[in-house]
Amino acid sequence: MIKSMTGFGRCEVAENNRKFTVEIKSVNHRYLDINIKMPKALNFFESSIRNELKSYISRGKVDVFVSYEDFSEKTSVVRYHREVAEEYLGYLNQMAEEFGLENDIRVSALSRFPEIFTMEEAGVDEEELWKELRKALIGAAGMFVDTRVVEGEHLKNDLIEKLDGMRMRVDFISERSPQIVAEYRRKLKERVRELLEDTNIDEGRLLTEVTIFADKVCVDEEIVRLRSHIETTKNTLLEGGSIGRKLDFIAQEMNREANTILSKASDLETSNCAIELKTEIEKVREQIQNIE
Repeated sequence: MIKSMTGFGRCEVAENNRKFTVEIKSVNHRYLDINIKMPKALNFFESSIRNELKSYISRGKVDVFVSYEDFSEKTSVVRYHREVAEEYLGYLNQMAEEFGLENDIRVSALSRFPEIFTMEEAGVDEEELWKELRKALIGAAGMFVDTRVVEGEHLKNDLIEKLDGMRMRVDFISERSPQIVAEYRRKLKERVRELLEDTNIDEGRLLTEVTIFADKVCVDEEIVRLRSHIETTKNTLLEGGSIGRKLDFIAQEMNREANTILSKASDLETSNCAIELKTEIEKVREQIQNIE
C-alpha cells in the first residue's frame, strides 16, 4: 500500500457541552512539516497533537485546524483580589491624612479600581479536554489517511502503466541498435565501393571502422540498467510503504541513462524514441513527487 502526500480529513466531537472540530489537509513536501492553528486556550496541547500525528504521517506539508466551542453556562469566573484592594485603600487613607481631606471612599468606588476584580476562565480538566480533542484528532487523521491511500492507489496504477510504456521504448531501442550498425556497415561499404570503383574493398579496414562505430553507439549497458530500474520501481510500488524518496532517486538514475542513450543516438528513430523515453521518465518523476 502506498500513500499520496495529498489528503484531507475532518471530524467533529461534541461531548460534555463542548465541541471540537479538527481538519487536516496536506500537500507535497520533502520532509514532514506540521502547522497547527488553534485557539490560544489549547496551545498547551500542541506537542501532544504533533506526536499523535507522527504515527499517521511521515512526509508532507500538513495544515491542522482545530476549533473549540464551550456551551457550558459557566465558562468564566470573577476573582476578587483582596491584597490589591487593601493597598488601594491604604494609599487613599494616607492621602486623606496628608492633605487633610475627608475620606469619602465607598465600596462602589473602590471596586472600580483596576485589578481588584478580574474575569478568568473557569478551570477545566486538561486530561478530560485532551481526551475529547484526541478523539476528534484521531477521527480526522483516519479519514485523512484513507484519502491518501485512495489517491496512492491511483498513483500506483498510473505509474505502472507509464513504466510499461517505458519498457516498450527501451525494447525498441535494444532491437534497433544492431540494425543501426548493420545499416552503417552497408552504407559505408557502398560509399567505399563508389569511391574506389572497381578496386577491391579492404574488408579488414571496413570491419575496423564498423567496430569503432558500433562501440560509439553501443547502449547495451544503459539498456540493462534502465530495465533494472524499471523493474525495481514496479516492485517497490507493489511492496508499498514510505517509498517516495527511494523512487525519486531511481527516477533520477533513469533520466541519466536516457540522456546517455540520446547522446549516442545516430539515427532519427532512436533519437525520437529516446526523447519520448525522457518525456515519460519526467512524467513518472512528477508523479513520484506525490508519493509519501
